[in-house]
Amino acid sequence: MRRILEIIGSSFKMALQELWKNKLRTFLSLFGVTIGIFCIIGVLATVNSLQTNIQNQLKSLGNNTIYIDKWEWGGGADYPFWKYSKRPLAQYEEVAEIKKRTSTASYAAFFISSSVNAEVDGNTLSNVRLYGVSQDYTNIQPLDIQYGRFLTEGEFQRGNNSVVIGNEIAEQLFGEAERAPGKVIDIKGSKVNVVGVIKKQGSQIVGGWQFDKSMIIPYQFAQSVIDERRSDPIIMVKGAPAVSSKVLKDELTGTMRSIRHLNPTQEDNFALNDINDLSESLEKAFVSVNIGGWAIGALAFIVGIFGVANIMFVTVKERTSQIGLKKAIGAKSRVILMEFLLESAFLCIIGGIMGLLLVFILTKVASSLIDFPFFLSPFIILIAIIICIVAGILAGIIPASQAAKMDPVVAIRS
Repeated sequence: MRRILEIIGSSFKMALQELWKNKLRTFLSLFGVTIGIFCIIGVLATVNSLQTNIQNQLKSLGNNTIYIDKWEWGGGADYPFWKYSKRPLAQYEEVAEIKKRTSTASYAAFFISSSVNAEVDGNTLSNVRLYGVSQDYTNIQPLDIQYGRFLTEGEFQRGNNSVVIGNEIAEQLFGEAERAPGKVIDIKGSKVNVVGVIKKQGSQIVGGWQFDKSMIIPYQFAQSVIDERRSDPIIMVKGAPAVSSKVLKDELTGTMRSIRHLNPTQEDNFALNDINDLSESLEKAFVSVNIGGWAIGALAFIVGIFGVANIMFVTVKERTSQIGLKKAIGAKSRVILMEFLLESAFLCIIGGIMGLLLVFILTKVASSLIDFPFFLSPFIILIAIIICIVAGILAGIIPASQAAKMDPVVAIRS
């Protein structure tokens, strides 16, 4: 073990000496490795950051949740818009029936939305999203309240004119978000009392509920300020613990057909949209992006491998007499082979570290410019190191083999 550590230390030292002695030559040769790692890890880090944030945003829409609507999620040239437009809208009365008839459901909530103007002392905000929700909404869609509180059970039942507003709305109407609770906002001629402010969420990629720019009121009160026929009503149903969304969806199909009195020959006049289906579609799209990043990075990496191989061929030639001397005093061929392979791997790791550093700088710059968190995960860093080690071995295997096979007498003379 001690001997192996000595070889590793010696190889690392020689790699640094090679880099320092021939700075320009080594830098240009390692540039391909740097660019290759930058392309591969840059794409992986970007996709991983996007995927993580999107998955978190999808979870915020309700984990293990089915959305009952007249519209199927999706689109494309073959989307049967005309057929879905004829379907009936989701009804508030159906929520109670769903709870009663669906054993795999734990919560069900009704949701309507509209765009309104919000006014405070002559200061008006246009196109504010107003959400009218029923009582189980926060059990399906958890919300972090930064100031004040969320709507109470009594406010839902009585249909009080209480409202919870997004952070951005609070700042624009009251200057500071913490000042909003207790204030009054005018919405379409109705006064609403602010009881809470939702914690700031930042930019959303997949849309969903833009809570920073929205207001939430009880459904019973929302009926007086929102035209329900034009409010895109939906029913959100969350499955019971340990119940998969597929099982929930299957039972909901039967429940909805029973509620709407559809006979066996009639098609469904409702859509059951699953968050997990959207998540799977996005994962497939990310796979294609990852493949593209690997392909681009691989081309640069091949150039880098040839560059490192060139360094190693030159290094072997420069150290021929040293190799002969080592073999003459008893160094085994496998030790010589290991020394040069480790040196080649260390050179690639140095190039990879330069590439990782560039990616790290890029993630910090991008995060600050577009207010979106990009990051380098430990797993991606580990992938980069493994790639560099494998590349170093591939680049150094031929020159290292030549060094290991040298005749000590011939090597010393040369």
